[in-house]
Amino acid sequence: MKFPRIHTLKEIANIIGSTYVGADDFAVHGMNEIHVVEPGDIVFVDHPKYYDKALQSAATIVLINKEVDCPDGKALLISDDPFRDFNVLTKHFRPFVAANVSISTSAQIGEGTVIQPNCFIGNNVSIGKNCLLHANVIVYDNTVIGDNVIIHSGTVLGADAFYYKKRPEGFDQLLSGGRVVIEDHVGIGALCTIDKGVTGDTTIGAGTKIDNQVHVGHDTVIGKKCLIASQTGIAGCVVIEDEVTLWGQVGTTSGITIGAKAVVLGQTGVTKSIEGGKSYFGTPVEESREKLKQLANVKRIPDLLNKLK
Repeated sequence: MKFPRIHTLKEIANIIGSTYVGADDFAVHGMNEIHVVEPGDIVFVDHPKYYDKALQSAATIVLINKEVDCPDGKALLISDDPFRDFNVLTKHFRPFVAANVSISTSAQIGEGTVIQPNCFIGNNVSIGKNCLLHANVIVYDNTVIGDNVIIHSGTVLGADAFYYKKRPEGFDQLLSGGRVVIEDHVGIGALCTIDKGVTGDTTIGAGTKIDNQVHVGHDTVIGKKCLIASQTGIAGCVVIEDEVTLWGQVGTTSGITIGAKAVVLGQTGVTKSIEGGKSYFGTPVEESREKLKQLANVKRIPDLLNKLK
């Protein structure tokens, strides 16, 4: 998430009430999670296990809960609770604005687009040309939808990421300030849920078709011309490359990559990154031919045991 203008390190420290290491005028362009940070971004870290990863990332400002040696060319924001202060920054730069109409006056809707009754279109939403949103589609703030997109009833674009920190008093939510981006010629079935990024974009690539009752987690990037069948659940921060097929009830863990033109058969649990151009099945996931051979061999066990008697 980029800020509307470049801020100084001192300005950011004043917003969250922290001390800092670095020049007062050190430039701060935005804030992001570690997997999408760029120079000029703030990244937060609150566990020693991940200090080095954050300090050595592309981010040039590290919001951290201990004063450590600052790498050359970077700056530190010292906080007793980086998680809390990352939320403070999200609230400051991407505050929630309550709606008072069904279609926001700040929404931009392209020529030829049809929006059926009982849809909600939030603030700063952009919808392209010749789209069709069926009844009861919900589009949260800042969502971007391209041209020739069809979205069926009951689908929700832009709900918060499922991202929590466990504290003694309960679970503390990491606020979501990112977006959902739907590219051209995408089809989305009924009752789908696509969560926005925490700071970046959850993206559905051009030409991809999604069946009913599919969930896509925060910051996931789905490539072009993919097919995703019903009741599939895709976790956060997954990369699905172009022309992948996921059949019904596939589930994935977070932070993995599914290679281009992979085919994942129904009810598979994708527990790790998998190469493109192959077919997969089972939990844990394996190439489908190998997995099916294993299942066939399991059926032979009683006969083999009888032969040993």
